[in-house]
Amino acid sequence: MNRQPADFGTFYLQSRDGCLRAVYGTVGNLSLAEELVAEGFARAFASWRKVSVHPAPGAWVVRTALNLHISWWRRRRHETAWDQRFDRLDQAPAEPPLDAHVLAAVKALPLRQREVIALRVFMDLDTQDTAQALGIAPGTVKAHLSRAMATLRNELAARLIEEESR
Repeated sequence: MNRQPADFGTFYLQSRDGCLRAVYGTVGNLSLAEELVAEGFARAFASWRKVSVHPAPGAWVVRTALNLHISWWRRRRHETAWDQRFDRLDQAPAEPPLDAHVLAAVKALPLRQREVIALRVFMDLDTQDTAQALGIAPGTVKAHLSRAMATLRNELAARLIEEESR
């Protein structure tokens, strides 16, 4: 894994899909995840001098996108509801980057476990980089990853058994 891409274009091409999967797996809404990741990359581009020397620039983009999501929720509490029928009527739905069963199982996890899964599994970061990106201890990352993987394993195995019995 190239940890320090030479230019922003290379970094973007190498990490855009992984960042989208990580954010989509955490927020569970493809349109919102695309917007958040796009803004995360825009901010990375604006701060490329700083981001390019970050130990995990992809994690920086994901963390920025997830922080934007938190801000989005805070602002949304004070807004009125929008009729969603007017959103993207002319666009065909994009194929989600995650299987529906996997997404449902990941969405059922607690937030911190979803974040750890997004960075460790979808972004393929090591424990140290994940801990740094989330601002938690490496042991906490390992504990959340272990619990999340056990829950996902049980949930997906149960769904597979259920589907086979049909």
